[in-house]
Amino acid sequence: MNTQSLYKIFCQHPAISIDSRSITSGSIFFALKGNNFDGNQFARQAIDNGASFAVVDDPLLKEQKQMLFTPNTLTALQDLARYHRRKLQIPIIGITGTNGKTTTKELIGKVLSQKFNTLITKGNLNNHIGVPLTLLNICPDTQIAVIEMGANHQHEIANLCKIANPTYGLITNIGKAHLEGFGNFQGVINAKSELYTYLRENNGVVFINQDDSLLESLAYEIEKIGYSQKDNALVKGQIITEAPFLSVEIFIKETKFQIKSQLIGAYNINNILAAITVGSYFNVEPELIKSAVETYKPDNNRSQFIRTKNNQVIMDAYNANPSSMEVAISNFSKFPGSNKVMILGDMLELGREANNEHLKIINLAISSGVEKIIFVGMIFKDLVKAMPIESYLEVDELQEHLKTNPLTDKTILIKGSRGIKLEKLLEIL
Repeated sequence: MNTQSLYKIFCQHPAISIDSRSITSGSIFFALKGNNFDGNQFARQAIDNGASFAVVDDPLLKEQKQMLFTPNTLTALQDLARYHRRKLQIPIIGITGTNGKTTTKELIGKVLSQKFNTLITKGNLNNHIGVPLTLLNICPDTQIAVIEMGANHQHEIANLCKIANPTYGLITNIGKAHLEGFGNFQGVINAKSELYTYLRENNGVVFINQDDSLLESLAYEIEKIGYSQKDNALVKGQIITEAPFLSVEIFIKETKFQIKSQLIGAYNINNILAAITVGSYFNVEPELIKSAVETYKPDNNRSQFIRTKNNQVIMDAYNANPSSMEVAISNFSKFPGSNKVMILGDMLELGREANNEHLKIINLAISSGVEKIIFVGMIFKDLVKAMPIESYLEVDELQEHLKTNPLTDKTILIKGSRGIKLEKLLEIL
């Protein structure tokens, strides 16, 4: 079945599913393949559960009722999303970056939704499957969309751009992450800047942190809308206070106002400035921008400030890489209070750089002056085995230890890669 024919069916059945266990009645099920499953095996179940059609690539299903055969279901999903996007006459903002892209996406979405019917990427649906699914959720009354784009190898952002056709773009920053897939830091730079390349070739516009010399050097020959903490820009911001929550003073042309956010850490000022810049560019009123940013509260283990029964916790266990770990430790060292504890988990996907980057974090943590440091994960444990520092191979081991040796009246930073599952500690703290 070709894309145009599939699109006609999609217009009548605009709900898309890739999980036969959670089917929306009347939807189209795409039988995608994974490392350990083949969606074709669940196509009939999807129909029985209420799907109107199933897009399959198994020739044995080709003649069955309600089965739409295509040579490759993933390609069909991506082509359908691309075709749908080309039918839409709306601005799409593509966001990528090493750190802060999800927070920035959420902030921008909240700001724009004060004036527009706005669709943003849900959760972390930011890959070769998630981006098409997000685009296919855009309905006729959507006025603007904010699409997060993730990557852990070369050409992934470029391919996502070909599907999403962003008219605007924003790279939050470029740091050391996914080095296993990118090879080295230059590989990260090349991959993230694919967004700029697409916008340059398609007369797009970028929102850019003018204080970031690397981003400035990459964004040549593109129309730029800037934000800054020190230079003249559309939006300028200055930190008033950063603990426990970040407050900033904002200047938009002749307008000045303060924002008292619910975000932790000075590093979040750039996420705030990015959202304000996008909002201002699209003529959202300053008072609406202020309200949107001030009422935004992070969730999903991303820089969450949580008061438990016994402690106050900064839960930042959604992900970690050397650059985000450094700023988290630096920010925590400035955090008020004396009874401070850091629980740090391994940073995954660093390849050959893993030991060197973990050693840097160990030294930074030791020099931070906090009362107690606990490391979790195979890499950290191996590197600190000769040091008088508490360490655990698995988070479950630390959980058991804390049951008999509880932490009380502490301010605790929890930071590590998602695979370490440090969020499990919250129930014991």
